[in-house]
Amino acid sequence: MSKILLEAPVFNLQGSLEAAELGIDRLELCANFPEGGETPSAGMLRFLKSEIDIPVFVMIRPRGGDFVYSKKELLVMKQDIQILKDMGADGFVFGVLDIHGNVDQNANEFLKRAAGDHPCTFHRAFDASADLFDSLEKIIDLGFDRILTSGGKNSLTEGLQTVFDLMVQAQGRISIMPGGGTKAEHVPFLQKSGFLKEVHASCKKAKASENQFINPDLSFSSPPLDYSMHFGIDPELVKGFKTVL
Repeated sequence: MSKILLEAPVFNLQGSLEAAELGIDRLELCANFPEGGETPSAGMLRFLKSEIDIPVFVMIRPRGGDFVYSKKELLVMKQDIQILKDMGADGFVFGVLDIHGNVDQNANEFLKRAAGDHPCTFHRAFDASADLFDSLEKIIDLGFDRILTSGGKNSLTEGLQTVFDLMVQAQGRISIMPGGGTKAEHVPFLQKSGFLKEVHASCKKAKASENQFINPDLSFSSPPLDYSMHFGIDPELVKGFKTVL
């Protein structure tokens, strides 16, 4: 049986470096964790590529919210792909829907052309689409390499059976990569499909900041975030996945 690849989404430098050190196979580099991921900085990617030797796929998402983008937003996304490709991105992660929740063929083709021969993941915009099984076929036709999905639910625990069914429908024509609250105990069930190739899991752990002072009267977000903590990678969670992959 071939090895199952472990990908981790990362949102900061510490988490990225820890993930590489702990044996994560591939990173999905993002910014803005509270929004579920946005396009990261070119400087972050360039620095990481000088520090680590595992593949780094880059999120291309100009804002949070829905996945219906204007023509000008698509031009921004295209430019981000071009810039981050020059900075060493190994692949790209994006997805565009139309106003009715269908996969937007023209918009996705536009971005895939910008990505060229770099592998592309259709991210969890897939889970926001109107019909997962119809979207699967359209994404295959577009030539994406994989779909990141929790089965249209808030977590993989809730959407596990649907992810299994998507794997069976895909029959290896595209990699269905489970993600969204992924746990090591999900793996054996999905392996029974015969088509599990890779797993997306944050393995994140909140860690205390070295900062010694917090202004109690100031917050930069609503609701307030805890600025005494940030996310790193939990070695025990990584070890748990490695025992089943």
